[in-house]
Amino acid sequence: MAESLRNIWTIAKRELVGYFNSPVAYVFIVIFLLMNGFFTFMLGSYFQRGEANLNAFFMWHPWLYLFLVPAAGMRLWSEERRVGTLELLLTMPISAWQAILAKFVACWLFLGIALFLTFPVVITTMYLGSPDLGSIVSGYVGSFLLAGAYLAVTVMTSAMTRNQVIAFILSVVICFFLILAGWEPVTDLMVRWAPEWAVNLVSSFSVMPHFAEFQRGMVDLRDLLFFGTVIAFCLFATSVVLRSLRAA
Repeated sequence: MAESLRNIWTIAKRELVGYFNSPVAYVFIVIFLLMNGFFTFMLGSYFQRGEANLNAFFMWHPWLYLFLVPAAGMRLWSEERRVGTLELLLTMPISAWQAILAKFVACWLFLGIALFLTFPVVITTMYLGSPDLGSIVSGYVGSFLLAGAYLAVTVMTSAMTRNQVIAFILSVVICFFLILAGWEPVTDLMVRWAPEWAVNLVSSFSVMPHFAEFQRGMVDLRDLLFFGTVIAFCLFATSVVLRSLRAA
């Protein structure tokens, strides 16, 4: 176990350092922060609300991550396949699971760093009023888990193709489904022609109600299990894809 964790951390650290050795990482972070600010203060009418909370900040994250997370993770495996280093990586004395977890953890930490850099919004809210710090912390936890779920989907699609653009498009489509599945206008439309059990089944795949609980300051085990299940399933699917490539 200790050796496995050491291997995972070694690869993850190399991947994380690789992000910051490239100007693309800094461009991504700047774009992420600027878009967060625009959605929060302009579209979210942060000051006009007159409320000391971060609802205007977190409400846009499912949509903001829809494009930014696939952009950050689309190269994780597709680049390895394109340049031909995947075969070399799979022949190293590490398991496929270790490599998958390491790459996932590295990119997730990178997204976490970008999310952490939004702390001026928290400081602004605390300066303007007396917010519920518990709901702010739970909102950040939910946002980080949401980014992890989107990233796990991207890791899976990245392993399926050597084309980064295709990986990006597939990730956006799947994550878009995870948003729309429980969106009220969509469920209201489905109720008109689909049985209730089918509507409930489709809605169960949605990230929105689970993320909404975190925004309310509720950290429920069911919501944690939902995001954990999405991440575990996508990483398992990634391992299946990589094993098939190794066998081929």
